Amino acid sequence: MRPYAWGSRTAIASLRQKPVPSPHPEAELWFGAHAEGPATVLGPDGGVQGDLLELIDDDPQRALGAASIDQFGARLPLLLKVLAADEPLSLQAHPSAEQAREGFAREEAAGVPIDAPTRNYKDASHKPELIVAISEFDALAGFRDPARTIDLLRELQVRELDPYLGMLVGQPDAEGLRAVFTTWLTLPESSLRTVVPAVLSGAVDALNAGSQFAPELRTALELGEIYPNDPGVLASLLLNRIHLSPNEGLYLPAGVLHAYLSGTGVEIMANSDNVLRGGLTPKHIDVPELLRVLDFAPVDVGDLTPRMRTVGAERIYVTPAPEFRLSRVELEGTGLHQPSSICFDMPGPQILATMGGTIEVRLPGDPPLAVSSGYAVWIPDGDPDVVVRASSSRALFFRARVPVSDPDGSVQARASAVQTPPTL
Repeated sequence: MRPYAWGSRTAIASLRQKPVPSPHPEAELWFGAHAEGPATVLGPDGGVQGDLLELIDDDPQRALGAASIDQFGARLPLLLKVLAADEPLSLQAHPSAEQAREGFAREEAAGVPIDAPTRNYKDASHKPELIVAISEFDALAGFRDPARTIDLLRELQVRELDPYLGMLVGQPDAEGLRAVFTTWLTLPESSLRTVVPAVLSGAVDALNAGSQFAPELRTALELGEIYPNDPGVLASLLLNRIHLSPNEGLYLPAGVLHAYLSGTGVEIMANSDNVLRGGLTPKHIDVPELLRVLDFAPVDVGDLTPRMRTVGAERIYVTPAPEFRLSRVELEGTGLHQPSSICFDMPGPQILATMGGTIEVRLPGDPPLAVSSGYAVWIPDGDPDVVVRASSSRALFFRARVPVSDPDGSVQARASAVQTPPTL
């Protein structure tokens, strides 16, 4: 559990059927084998038997399988989380694989301690990520079409924005966005104390006049209240404002500037902790390094929406990331409207995380294992076919796995079509 200040005192506690509100904010629940927070492994009697990182290190071949090891090495290449945000996260982006390798090597050669607050690269991996909403979820992601941003800035009618509006009007493309964003991010504090309040005042006036950019302006006002005079408040005006309903997803490749604003979701990513921040945070901000990794090309929201493949009870979120595949599975105890069980017979390691009700996981020769909401089960590559049943009226779980045999999701779809396995 990660008790970051932006976390929720209700979402994860409710998910795990714990007392609400929790004693402190609960921001992220990690299911994986990351060195900074490996998942605890429980035995059949409920006793702690170590952690997932130790379990994988003890027998990587059985845990991960030859195909995953050949492609990603002897480590689990994915990290699964539940993320619950009551306040905005930092404005951030993640490096590409090449940028991560170069940045990590550079900081290692410079002798920057791995736990130093100024360290940018904690590992040599990229960090593509996908979030799927399990509640209403709001985010900023990707630079908006400059033409629309010009309309927004004009509507504000803020004199202090005129120089930056002129920059974008003169160059309404990626280079214009780079120029405006870089200027805002490097404004001296004295200038920020003038520009940001003027923008917030203009946002109030525009909202009162019935602005067409109401969600964007309300977001700027909310950010300005939490982070007064922060350049990230200005930067938010350049980004797509995105709302996800439950079960909708958002995929973020390298270089896409983003900030999660509020809501609860299941997040999966490459097993990395590389983050370059640009504002809305008291943490370290390295402006030159952030500018080096950012992609300023305008992004349509549709380009950040994962492709969907639905087969029976399984809804697969297909992305270009080779390290992970995430799917959502809903089962019904009666089997009247949804299947009551599903069978998985794929190679590669996987994690099943329950988000509602209780599932029963069965492997040949083993007693059934009940996994209730807010908990997960680890299934190594070496295990045989797995049967999952609903042991409550409704059961919802997410399946995270390493797609070693079906990079496009097609083989998974055929395997997942087996919904009514033989009676065990």
